[in-house]
Amino acid sequence: MSHNSFGHLFRVTTFGESHGPAIGCVVDGTPPGLPLAEADLQRDLDRRRPGQSRHTTQRREADQARILSGVFEGRTTGTPIAVLIENTDQRSKDYSEIAAKYRPGHADYTYEAKYGLRDYRGGGRSSARETACRVAAGGIARVVLGPSVIVRAALVQVGADRLTVPRKDWDWDEVGRNPFFCPDAATAERWGDLMDGVRKAGSSVGAVVQVEAEGVPPGWGAPLYGKLDQDICSALMSINAVKGVEIGAGFAAAALSGEDNADEMMPGPDGRPVFTDNHAGGILGGISTGQTVVARMAVKPTSSILNPRRTVDREGHATDIVTKGRHDPCVGIRAVPVAEAMLACVLADHRLRHRAQCGEGAC
Repeated sequence: MSHNSFGHLFRVTTFGESHGPAIGCVVDGTPPGLPLAEADLQRDLDRRRPGQSRHTTQRREADQARILSGVFEGRTTGTPIAVLIENTDQRSKDYSEIAAKYRPGHADYTYEAKYGLRDYRGGGRSSARETACRVAAGGIARVVLGPSVIVRAALVQVGADRLTVPRKDWDWDEVGRNPFFCPDAATAERWGDLMDGVRKAGSSVGAVVQVEAEGVPPGWGAPLYGKLDQDICSALMSINAVKGVEIGAGFAAAALSGEDNADEMMPGPDGRPVFTDNHAGGILGGISTGQTVVARMAVKPTSSILNPRRTVDREGHATDIVTKGRHDPCVGIRAVPVAEAMLACVLADHRLRHRAQCGEGAC
């Protein structure tokens, strides 16, 4: 299997399977001399970790990150940074009954059609368990970006229930206080009731995550085939179960007039323009404007549900399937720190690319 890496100068390769002994990543291109410790990775791994509320899978994984290389006496050496995360709570027997059946909505059929075999234990490489590797890499990316760039995300929709609180009234501190990464306590309480019903019904729902980056200076990205928004969309779309990505106003821009969509500019105190709005999501012509970078991703309902579904087996015979085991009734909840990690990785890559083309003094 190829295509296990992404990025150019900041390059991430992930490895491992959901029910193997361990998963991990190798990050190449991190500049030398940066302070880095396992704690820098653990914060977001703990946020993504399963089993933290009744609304997520009850698989119990410590997700402890071990840095195996690339760091000496607390600082990066410039060599590849290898991170290992052990799997400690696999229940492969939960999948024995579906070894010869294709789960609807999963990659079972397509993997077998391409490779001639598949790891039916939780999906192997296609499992969302792999996203822990990305989150670990995102912790390294945040160190590369430094404290001036703040990457954060929030859940803005669960099922058909959208967050209605205006963006200017979001409480980012509240995101860390509820199990939905929601910037509004009342909405999070409502989603709790919604998810209780979904879980009891043995079903699942989708979600929408909004991810932002403040402090990105103007100039990151490149025209045509190296666009910042192009790479952000690719990175977010690569996350398991993501079926749609938009930048700024996104699809809503199609309903706007040219006057409304164009973010007007006024002179700023530092000589740089001040924008009256941010329909562009902080990116114009594939290059950052200095505004907040804004993206959203739509996550489909979890395909593993308790209710029987029609499918076929390896022999092409019609059959029914019920997915047992421990699964997220809304996989979009734990996708919030994953979205942050992928945006951080893209921005770290573009920061290094910008410096490589425009000189050491470039941001």
